[in-house]
Order: sequence, then C-alpha cells, then structure tokens
Amino acid sequence: MAARCRFENSADIGVFLTLTNTYALASHGGSDHFRAIEHHLAEHIPVVYTSIADCRIVGRMTAGNKNGLLLPNTTTDQEMMHIRNSLPDEVVVQRVEERLSALGNVIACNDHVALVHPDIDKETEEIISDVLGVEVFRQTIAGNVLVGSFCALSNQGALVHPKTTVEDQDELASLLQVPLVAGTINRGSEVIGAGLCVNDW
Repeated sequence: MAARCRFENSADIGVFLTLTNTYALASHGGSDHFRAIEHHLAEHIPVVYTSIADCRIVGRMTAGNKNGLLLPNTTTDQEMMHIRNSLPDEVVVQRVEERLSALGNVIACNDHVALVHPDIDKETEEIISDVLGVEVFRQTIAGNVLVGSFCALSNQGALVHPKTTVEDQDELASLLQVPLVAGTINRGSEVIGAGLCVNDW
C-alpha cells in the first residue's frame, strides 16, 4: 500500500512517524488525513502516540525495526514507560547514551542490516546490533554521514540520495542484500528519510 499524507502543513512525514513491520510511533497532532492513515495502520499494528524529550519529531529521534526500538538518552522516564507498555512484549525498547542523539538521522535499518553514521560510538554500535538484531555497517550515502536522513530501507528495497554514484549503489545493494535505487521524494527533496516512512507492506 502506498498513501500520500501530510503532517499538519509538512510533507516530511518521516519527521513525525517511525514505521516498522510490527509497530508505529507517531507524534501527537496531525491533520485529519494523517489520522486516517494512522487508523489504517492501527488495523494491522499498534500505533503509539508519543513525544520524545517533549518534542514532536519522533521519526528523527528514534530508530527501530520488528525486533527493537532505540530511544535517545533525552527520552523522559514517563515517555519510555508509555512506549514500553504500548508495544508488543517481543519488541525490546532501549535508551541509548549517544552524543548523536537524533537516532533517526544517524541510523537506517531494516530487520537484518543497519547503516550507521561513521562517528557513532562503538558501544552504541553494539547496542544497535543487540537490540535490533542486525548486522551494523558504518557508511555514508553520497558523501553524507546522516545515513538515516538520506535513505529509506525495508526488507524489500531501498531508496537513496539521488547523487549516490552507481559504484556506491552497487556496494550498498551488496551490503543490504536488497534492490536499491537513487531518487528524490516530495517533488525533488533529497532528504529521503524525512519525506517518507516505509515497511514491508
């Protein structure tokens, strides 16, 4: 299923929503159209309405897959408890002590592989591997270190920054073991991760 939607006046829905195959985290607020998309999701997976560190940019602050969810260390205890109680028991929720705290910008993952910012802490890399159950690769996308901002991936495929070279596309496709294409979102935006949310259905 593919659906177009906006969050209030923003087409950058990936800023306000984290979507996986087993759950979705959504920011409070949004237009009626955005709520309709969320209600469609809620028929299949739990949709958790929350904030992270009292901010609405849930999609840029968190990273997750079917196995787990990573939260920045600025997440309040109340927010973490609400999220943990709302998600399925098999989803591991972990707060991460990482100076690069916008985890959605520095981590791009599916259920098998994670691409991470080259300067992420070694301890954080190990947490990503353990909590998400993935193989972790330090990578850039078209020379950009914010891999979560400049690509979106699922277990079915990936969309990356339009200036990613053919050689880099081949290397990434080999690492990820999924088909990969370079392109833009929202009429030419190169910030792929902010402009869309994707899972396997």
